[in-house]
Amino acid sequence: MIVTLFIRLLITGASFAVAAAVLSGMEVSGGLSAYLWISVVFGLVNAIIGTVLRVLTFPLTLLTLGLFAIIVNAALLEITDAVTSHLTIDEFLWTAVWAAITISIVSVVLEGIIGHSRNGRHQAARQA
Repeated sequence: MIVTLFIRLLITGASFAVAAAVLSGMEVSGGLSAYLWISVVFGLVNAIIGTVLRVLTFPLTLLTLGLFAIIVNAALLEITDAVTSHLTIDEFLWTAVWAAITISIVSVVLEGIIGHSRNGRHQAARQA
């Protein structure tokens, strides 16, 4: 369980790194430890505030066929920006929304890659 949590932390940090590299309005200062710290803060914000926001905005998310979830994620990024000094997002409408999209896509891709390699190891261990 701790290994899975640490892998999620690394995936989120890598997703933030890609988003900061791709988007000119998003900056992360402080090196590798800053990416890990931002991942922890974003995880906490997402778990606590994100849950409440998703419940409150569920009808609107359902009405927009899930597209409003991007706005919720962008709002969570802005809250993370307000909480930590290592993350800077200049505009909500463009940078935060594109950052939410980028982070989501990179996270899904990395989880898919790492999930396949971890499942392969588990299956190989079971067969042996």
